[in-house]
Amino acid sequence: MTSGADRAVRGAAGADADAVDDVGSLADAECLADLERAAATVLPPDVRDFVAGGSGAELTLAANRAAFDRTFLVPRVLRDVSRCATDVTLLGRPAALPLAVAPVAYHRLVSEDGELATARAAKAAGVPFAVSTLSSVPVEEITAVGGSVWFQLYWLRDGARTLELARRAEDAGCEALMLTVDVPWMGRRLRDIRNRFTLPAEVRAANIDAGGTAHIRPSGASAVAAHTSEAFSPGLTWAMVDRLREHTRLPLVLKGVLAREDALRAAESGVDALVVSNHGGRQLDGAVPSLDALAELAPVLGGRCELLLDGGVRSGTDILRALALGAAGVLVGRPVIWGLAAAGEAGVRRVFELLTAELRSSLGLAGCVDVTEARSLRTVR
Repeated sequence: MTSGADRAVRGAAGADADAVDDVGSLADAECLADLERAAATVLPPDVRDFVAGGSGAELTLAANRAAFDRTFLVPRVLRDVSRCATDVTLLGRPAALPLAVAPVAYHRLVSEDGELATARAAKAAGVPFAVSTLSSVPVEEITAVGGSVWFQLYWLRDGARTLELARRAEDAGCEALMLTVDVPWMGRRLRDIRNRFTLPAEVRAANIDAGGTAHIRPSGASAVAAHTSEAFSPGLTWAMVDRLREHTRLPLVLKGVLAREDALRAAESGVDALVVSNHGGRQLDGAVPSLDALAELAPVLGGRCELLLDGGVRSGTDILRALALGAAGVLVGRPVIWGLAAAGEAGVRRVFELLTAELRSSLGLAGCVDVTEARSLRTVR
């Protein structure tokens, strides 16, 4: 039997054009929701659920978005905003936007070029691309594209293999390591369980040469969840963070921090940045929305390490809200996958074009000439 994932990969080249036809052209996509609708027309239901879904009743998934909707900005006036600059420094390097591509697994599920198309679009936009351990293209091929690449690391059951993977990413030219700390095992993602979601044979975790259970359709379960349970260590501790810090020269980022106690300990341990994240609502259902956690953590940390916000960003105004609440920048995941599914590399480029236009407009309307001024905006929540 051919799974939806099989159909997604085999039809990727033609699907891109079909999706764009549904919105007229890429130029007719005026917001990220337009690209979401375009992607939905070409993705098989099980792949669409894999991308869109959260864990449990998806309360945290919805709350991430609701947190933005209840956050209002207090704009300033009578300022010269003839030019509004969106460029920043993230992890010590310049970026054209206060934004990086979030680490999302298996881009080849939605487009034949997979992470290579995403990398080319990110390079053109001047933003970093955080490549997942579960990328469907090897990290060396992605860094060869030439953009700014960060490597997201899961701690594997074999600790020595984890450190080898970190060194491999460093040798490949990655500019930062991002250790995900909120996945001792995968959350119960009911859409995937009900779909008995599996990867097609053509899509593999290229960085860890993994196949096996991720390609075997289980009874009443998700094959991807079974694979991560088999591959990832549930025993990740602060001692391993220290071990990784000693092992690499790269900036070290922890992704998945929500509690102030953990944020303070991370800052004390010399971590360079934190990603305030609940994994896009895909781990603990009922976890605090990422934006609410950011609002608490930023004043507590007082700039002791860089803060990035992940979860629910859907517009340039959302980026401005995150900046006003203390973020150095944001990660964007699902919208990149929508653009990739809708029109390949061109679709991802459109995501960045829209976010750039929206952020520049929002900056000016808020009376900010640049991202630094945005961080001084007041909010009403």
